Amino acid sequence: MRFMIIRKADKDTEAGTLPSTELIAAMMKYNEEMIQAGVMLAGEGLQPSAKGARIKFSAGKPTVLDGPFAETKELIAGFTMIQVQSRQEAIEWVKRWPALDGGGAVELELRQVFEAEDFGAEFTPELRAAEERLRRQSAAQHTDANS
Repeated sequence: MRFMIIRKADKDTEAGTLPSTELIAAMMKYNEEMIQAGVMLAGEGLQPSAKGARIKFSAGKPTVLDGPFAETKELIAGFTMIQVQSRQEAIEWVKRWPALDGGGAVELELRQVFEAEDFGAEFTPELRAAEERLRRQSAAQHTDANS
């Protein structure tokens, strides 16, 4: 089971305040523990919404709205992707999040990622094969780009 740990934004992350050396070290230790346990797939911090954009579709036509976005509590400051055996195991990893983050008042959200089998019969064998081909192609492109 894959889960995304979503680090919610706050006034500091939206202001572009960079983490302290102590917080960076604590996050690296946390990430290292997850990597050594074989559960971490990816993790990144995100730039403030002032550097982002929202693209809203109406009647199939896109409209671009540049940040910043006012509702800070609804914004994301970063994410970590993990793969574990159960929701409870995911929660246990989230509970180990470094207490230094957000001055001890950070908000995290845990969301399970859809897997192919979650889509039922609508996700036909042909569509599954096409998705797998696209995943392999994407992985190969990123491997080549990072070589």
